[in-house]
Amino acid sequence: MKIIFVRHGHPDYVNDCLTELGHEQAEKAAARLKHEGIQQIFSSPFGRAQETALRTAKQLSLDVNTLDFMREIKWGSSDGNTVYADGHPWDTSLYAVALGHSLMDESWTKQPPFCNNVVFAELERVAKASDEWMETLGYRREGANYRVIGDDTERTIALFSHGGSSSALFSHLLNLPFFYLCRAICPDFTAITVMSLSDTKGTLTAPMIELANDSRHIRSSGVSYEM
Repeated sequence: MKIIFVRHGHPDYVNDCLTELGHEQAEKAAARLKHEGIQQIFSSPFGRAQETALRTAKQLSLDVNTLDFMREIKWGSSDGNTVYADGHPWDTSLYAVALGHSLMDESWTKQPPFCNNVVFAELERVAKASDEWMETLGYRREGANYRVIGDDTERTIALFSHGGSSSALFSHLLNLPFFYLCRAICPDFTAITVMSLSDTKGTLTAPMIELANDSRHIRSSGVSYEM
């Protein structure tokens, strides 16, 4: 199976929709994805992701299937005490690096002012729900890997979501620290990341990254990454 992950286009966060530029970016992404053999489309329930997904869905005459667990993640203090940068994951990862912490070693996240961030509950939520979703696709989580259990896994699907929820999902799929991925993959608007898994039924498999954070289709727009 090939899974194509796409971040939403340039957003109006207040109204949870795309800006005019965001619609242009979504159209460019749809044109790029037209010949990828996508057979099924999934999306976060949020408007900016849905509007981005609909451009590709219309291009391919497909429906958009909503995945509630891929809504954008929350962050902030879980107990009323100070949490660095209000818990914003990208600012938190930068601060941790400035302090000399390794983002591959998560021990620093167990200490204040980092440990009381609601983002950790969000990561658990995404991990649990994503395992349930992957099983519907024919892949059952076993430890750190996936057992191929489906008969219809030789296909391509697309998932449209957000910088935060996609990083949370990647963290679980790839068994990599979330804050590390916040620095390693900072998705541009409509950036495309592609992962593939084995189709051989009965085997254990792990996702292979074929493409990461590719936004060549919108680079002429002059708008780069921002949360």
